[in-house]
Amino acid sequence: MRKQYGAAGPTEADLAADPYRQFERWFADAVRATERGLLTEPNAMVVSTVGPEGAPSSRTVLLKGYDEDGFVFFSNYGSRKGRELAANPQVSLLFPWHPIARQVIVTGTAVRTSARETEAYFHTRPHGSQLGAHASEQSSVVASRAALEEEYAQLAARWPEGTEVPVPPDWGGYRVRARAVEFWQGRQNRLHDRLRYVTGADGAWSVERLAP
Repeated sequence: MRKQYGAAGPTEADLAADPYRQFERWFADAVRATERGLLTEPNAMVVSTVGPEGAPSSRTVLLKGYDEDGFVFFSNYGSRKGRELAANPQVSLLFPWHPIARQVIVTGTAVRTSARETEAYFHTRPHGSQLGAHASEQSSVVASRAALEEEYAQLAARWPEGTEVPVPPDWGGYRVRARAVEFWQGRQNRLHDRLRYVTGADGAWSVERLAP
């Protein structure tokens, strides 16, 4: 199952001045790989949080935006990740772009997006996804699939297609403000490139190379 990766990889001189611009470059490459059929959902990322007893938990979530202020995703605030982030906002994001031998790892702190930003995004979602956010008390135990579908059907009758669905009170966004961002490129003989941006006390970014 071992795979030999390519010979080429980034050097420090190739990198952008900050990790957000570098992420923009690599994300564009991932989108192009998706258009060629090599990847699916390049914005899918693994979000890892820490529970009250120190145990980690992970799940796949879709990135919905990024800029110099952080990486944004949306969720139910009462979900497991929501509860864990409320108690401990430290979070890790992993973009697993295996077919192009790349991954990006973000370490940072999650803060909730504003109600205005949450509402603006919520109303861009498909109607069915808006209803689903109301129907699902994410991470809670449900009696059956039928019970979940019945709840959805009742909501569909209450807010039929073409009507405005309000934002659920326990649903919203998170913005992950990065402290470190690692760009990993697979290389031959397992001598992979690992270039990590870290931010100092003055907010300036520096780059360090990690052993593979």
